[in-house]
Amino acid sequence: MINTAQLLADEAKYCSFGDTVHYVNPPKIFTGCDGSYMYDDAGTPYLDLQMWYSAVNFGYKNKRLEAKMIEQLQELPQVASQYLHPTKIELAKFIAEDAKQKWGHDGRVHFNVGGAQAIEDSLKVVRNASGGKSLMFAFEGGYHGRTLGASSITSSYRYRRRFGHFSDRAQFIPFPYPFRRPKGMTAEEYADQIVREFARKFENEYHAVWDPKTNQCEYAAFYVEPIQGTGGYVVPPPNFFKGLKKVLDDHGVLMVVDEIQMGFWRTGTLWSVENFGIKPDVLVFAKALTNGLNALSGLWAREELINPTVFPPGSTHSTFASNPLGTALGLEVMKMTHEMDFGRQVRESGAYFLEGLKELQKRHKEIGDVDGLGLALRAEICTEDGFTPNKALLDKMVDIGLEGGLEYQGQKRGLVLDVGGYYKNVITFAPSLMISRPEIDEAMVLLDQLLTKAKQA
Repeated sequence: MINTAQLLADEAKYCSFGDTVHYVNPPKIFTGCDGSYMYDDAGTPYLDLQMWYSAVNFGYKNKRLEAKMIEQLQELPQVASQYLHPTKIELAKFIAEDAKQKWGHDGRVHFNVGGAQAIEDSLKVVRNASGGKSLMFAFEGGYHGRTLGASSITSSYRYRRRFGHFSDRAQFIPFPYPFRRPKGMTAEEYADQIVREFARKFENEYHAVWDPKTNQCEYAAFYVEPIQGTGGYVVPPPNFFKGLKKVLDDHGVLMVVDEIQMGFWRTGTLWSVENFGIKPDVLVFAKALTNGLNALSGLWAREELINPTVFPPGSTHSTFASNPLGTALGLEVMKMTHEMDFGRQVRESGAYFLEGLKELQKRHKEIGDVDGLGLALRAEICTEDGFTPNKALLDKMVDIGLEGGLEYQGQKRGLVLDVGGYYKNVITFAPSLMISRPEIDEAMVLLDQLLTKAKQA
């Protein structure tokens, strides 16, 4: 048993509150994990439906990946990043060859240690490729990290508010949000309208981004999440990205695809962008590459953007980039998920989970919308009208879930949920991609119980 009260008192005195651990009060302390569950010091299982913001896609304590980490730890755990080691090269080759097969482009892979750091590297790549242009397009509701560069292309002002003026802040474009689209429009019509409005920026020089005399845009790239993560797992209509990519290609603007949260099979494909039939110019990845066992991230970029002539050694660097523990794990993740039709497994589990959410929606009118792709799923919590955002109710649900007082088959249970969305009223479900049917059934029972308790609180 741990002394929770003493630990929380020490945390309050000695730990910075700036590293975003305080989503609930008091913060929850976990002492164990396995598969789809976290455990508190009393041994109570908490079914985790967010898996460390989709970093642990393949389950806690995944035996195959842990064995690979131990093997690498005993063989070559450390090496300075100016030297080479086998798995860095092998992992880069695996990702680059997969991209060539899917998109027809030669490209290279560049590693770093976290999602925001890889975003920073991608900003260097596109600024360098565009002759130093520092302006970017990005989406309202988009999230790309909290470093200074990543904050400039993340739409939430609250991440920038206390750190001075960001002169290179992105121009933010609306994202097609099907549940909250304008009345009288289909989701596809709404997507087409957003593309048309964006295309108007290039009609003439007075729309401020385009010089028709030189055919040059002031903006270097458009940063996109194919499915918005922190924005609430918003799935755009299937026609949206093809229309947007055509506008960008017609005007020489690069598309940088952020797969930090949705990559590595979350949506039933290796990369979520594969669901929308477009080819990225740059793709950024992190999180589940190592199943949360090691901080490793990276980017893939087309050859002409990142070859050594245009992006030479030292263009960007991190001491721990491409560390051997991380690249060995990443390579094992790629091998493990390509030995079978892993995407099919995810899609089938996602369909089963989504059906359960729809049944739950029938019993609780406060669930205004359910949607998803693969095992990236959403439930929008509303007032009884089924539309007005109800952040207060979801906050109660999160708190009750972390109290560990739910019941399943006569045993105590907790439930770990993540909150997202423009109005912080969306449960963003990112369960283990290995989640079983019985665990999904348990999730529905616990969610039903949780909603009932929260409405009564």
